[in-house]
Amino acid sequence: MARRSPAPVPLDVRAAYAAHGAELYRFALRQLGDGGAAQDVVQEVFLRAWRASDSYDPQLASLRTWLFAIARNVVVDEARRFAVRPWQRDLTDDPATPPEAAADDRLVDAWVVEEALRRIGEEHRTAIVQTHLRGRPHGEVAAELGIPVGTLRSRVFYGLKALRLALDEMGVEP
Repeated sequence: MARRSPAPVPLDVRAAYAAHGAELYRFALRQLGDGGAAQDVVQEVFLRAWRASDSYDPQLASLRTWLFAIARNVVVDEARRFAVRPWQRDLTDDPATPPEAAADDRLVDAWVVEEALRRIGEEHRTAIVQTHLRGRPHGEVAAELGIPVGTLRSRVFYGLKALRLALDEMGVEP
């Protein structure tokens, strides 16, 4: 008899909003500099989360990480909409991104990458972290790990492919 996979747990949107809504709003506000647009972003995040709730897997990412990945995509969509239709933004709004918004965006990106790195194999993770994130030369890392440089390059190549797949599974768009 075949075992059934457990039924997906329905997303409790009210609980998710209570836990993460204010933080998502602050993130969107810092990114867009517009309170109304930030509210629209939060609304869209929870609408998309509700619609895609069957694809959320708590074993792959925390609810917070998943919601912030959705928020990042919605903020990008909103920014593109403003870029194409600038008349939709109030004339008094400052289009420049505040410096703290860029820092917050980098922080969310770092969380998402960290979560994706947890999902790939240890050898691939080590190769990517040492060469790409720490910027160390391949020869130095290979010598430290006791492997040929070609093996390290192969691990980096396949590790990046696995990382892209993990980001895809998390719902992160490039």
